[in-house]
Amino acid sequence: MAFAEYGLNFPKPVTSVAQRILELHNMIIIICVVIFVIVFGFMFYSIFAHRKSRGFKAAKFHESTTIEVVWTVIPFLILVGMAIPSTATLIEMSDTSKSDLTVKITGYQWKWKYDYPDQDVGFFSTLATPREQIENKAEKGKNYLLEVDNPMVLPVGKKVRFIVTANDVIHAWWVPQLGIKKDAIPGFINEMWARIDEPGIYRGQCAELCGKDHGFMPIVVQAVSPEDFTKWVAMQKDKTAADSAGAAKTWGKDELMEKGKKIFASACAACHGANGEGMGPFPKLAGSKIVTGPVAGHLDIVMKGKAGTAMQAFAAQLSEVDLAAVVTFERNSFGNKTGDVVQPSQVKALRK
Repeated sequence: MAFAEYGLNFPKPVTSVAQRILELHNMIIIICVVIFVIVFGFMFYSIFAHRKSRGFKAAKFHESTTIEVVWTVIPFLILVGMAIPSTATLIEMSDTSKSDLTVKITGYQWKWKYDYPDQDVGFFSTLATPREQIENKAEKGKNYLLEVDNPMVLPVGKKVRFIVTANDVIHAWWVPQLGIKKDAIPGFINEMWARIDEPGIYRGQCAELCGKDHGFMPIVVQAVSPEDFTKWVAMQKDKTAADSAGAAKTWGKDELMEKGKKIFASACAACHGANGEGMGPFPKLAGSKIVTGPVAGHLDIVMKGKAGTAMQAFAAQLSEVDLAAVVTFERNSFGNKTGDVVQPSQVKALRK
């Protein structure tokens, strides 16, 4: 039944900070409800029981020191009572010392990059919901707009320090069940931390309006055992080594086209359209002079972006193989028939 998912409170907390936030929220809600009942109960009783139609006349008093003291001291004590646990929680949320692991989070339009400096691992995390679902051409999945290709993976029971920044505009990294939310601001570093108690998958979103695809910037955190985390790190390093090896080989056109189609769908289709038709201010790729012109010019704008526009620089976001694949795909799709096959070695030469 639909009521099975009907919730009126925060999602289940899985960190000590999230639990403290929930307890603080519940306590303050109870205080507010009690104040509401007392104040409005007294007010409504007075209006009903001492109304003019029953012959009551309003009392006239002026500058009562006692009343002034009472209605100043009581609210002051209530606020102090709420401030003490609130301040303790804020102090705990800000204490990133003695962490076991550090993860750098960088916001991009419209994806996240996660770097694990101690493990020498880094990758981008991008929306994985198929364009067919977004364009209402297919049935929505269970985790519609809350699924990614590469989730952040963290070990349970370990204090993880996050350093948060952005590459372009202001974003905000927010996962409710972890009890953490922090703005990602270009040129600034913010900090937060979490120690996850239970293995599982926890989802969040960018919580700062950051452009046209703000709603397509989900966050997925996968909490695993320390042993599984170690295995995952080893797998990521093997993947990086495989990517480096792939950059050294000569790729066939069909291989590049297949890989390029996937890269285009995740990195380019949001702006240039699923069929290269262009969207709003973003130009179409079908018949584009850049796409059908010299390969070097095409690679240059994909890698370096275009100043003053939303066209990003993908040199740091995509590998040499991915860049070669997506450019090959664009030059041989959407009615473009250049026949060009771009190799990773050409991309590598331009990086220097």
